[in-house]
Amino acid sequence: MTNGYEEARGQRNILERLMDKIPGFKGFQDRELRRDVDKMQREHLSAELGRVKAAVRDQARHYTDAGKIGSLSGFDRLDRQLDGLSQAVRFADYGQSGFFDPVKIGDEQLQRLYQFDLSVLDDLSALEADLGTVPAPGQTDPAEALERVGQRARALGEKWKQRDLVISNIVQTGTGA
Repeated sequence: MTNGYEEARGQRNILERLMDKIPGFKGFQDRELRRDVDKMQREHLSAELGRVKAAVRDQARHYTDAGKIGSLSGFDRLDRQLDGLSQAVRFADYGQSGFFDPVKIGDEQLQRLYQFDLSVLDDLSALEADLGTVPAPGQTDPAEALERVGQRARALGEKWKQRDLVISNIVQTGTGA
């Protein structure tokens, strides 16, 4: 994941750059840009969760087609976990937190949040890899593999909740410590 804030900032048009010269406007504009980038990051993560959720549903469909109905409850639990996490990510509201105040938050603190978000994506990749270990219908019982994926999803949900703490610490201390 690249520094989305710097990329978005570099793509501003001439009028936006001219407005940088207006006292106070630059801070407002930077704050809005950070909100937009944060929203884009959360939407990306939510879309990735949706993609994993679709893979879970595909696997459940294979079990249904094979007549292995008894295994579907594990898939259903996992589907609900991923759906809840996706909604939490998509609809998280950080726009009024003070995090976006450019006076308080420096590049180092932004990098800390970006690193956190990147680690969440890494954890999602690990969850997806675990999902790949769920056996095909007719092989072994998928319950153990589904439980492992479910544990990973729960851990990811708990980690996502920590994002609020990361942001709060950054805002309160200005250092994220």
